Amino acid sequence: MKKLLISTILLLGMSMHVSAQKHPPRPTPPPSPPSRSEMINLKARELDKKYNTEKKMIMNHPVLSKKMKQEQIRALTEKYKREKRALRNLP
Repeated sequence: MKKLLISTILLLGMSMHVSAQKHPPRPTPPPSPPSRSEMINLKARELDKKYNTEKKMIMNHPVLSKKMKQEQIRALTEKYKREKRALRNLP
């Protein structure tokens, strides 16, 4: 009788332990690569952000004269336009 009781408790305890274990989560599929237009938009946003930060740095520079700032902004704008044009003309 004792053996039956002990084996029943053991069997019940083991089955509860096994059912309580979590199954590993299913792996999520890798994200699909961005489309061409999404890629171009992402690069354009990065380019805009870079342009704005560089422009702020030039405008807030303590040593540069007004004329020097204008020249650097002009050069930065030309560079920005070239890169923007190249981004639009990607194959």
